[in-house]
Amino acid sequence: MKFSPQSRVWVYQSNRILTDAEVKSIQQELDNFCENWLAHGNELKAKASILYNVFIILTVDESGYGATGCSIDSSVKIIKKIEADYNLDLLNRFNMAYKLDDKIIIVNKEDFESLISIKKVDENTIVFNNMVQTLEEFETKWEVPFKESWHAQIFGHLV
Repeated sequence: MKFSPQSRVWVYQSNRILTDAEVKSIQQELDNFCENWLAHGNELKAKASILYNVFIILTVDESGYGATGCSIDSSVKIIKKIEADYNLDLLNRFNMAYKLDDKIIIVNKEDFESLISIKKVDENTIVFNNMVQTLEEFETKWEVPFKESWHAQIFGHLV
């Protein structure tokens, strides 16, 4: 299934690395949700993926039917259900993720600031911009060096 570059994207970051068994189970739940995701009775062209055992990515191609307030609410409802079922925190935007070699590290905002201060995170560290809104942005601006992300605007004074 091909999706438009302008498809809407929502990124939910876990507060911990998911096990492979959890990923498999959550992916199945998300696939079932996407197959039945409706906006005002119209089927949405949607998909879900889990990357790095950390990030849940929901994508809706709005070239047909667009996501509405109610349909977005239903997606948040499934995310909250997954949070409860797996003891996760997927909605906390103060959890930060970055790459160290090929490993994903997840820390809270305060620890992230400390890591910048002591130069464990620098301008070239790969961070994740979970605020991307389209598939095109996701593909080009999601996984970027610190200096090219919104993180630099907030935490740049510490570098």
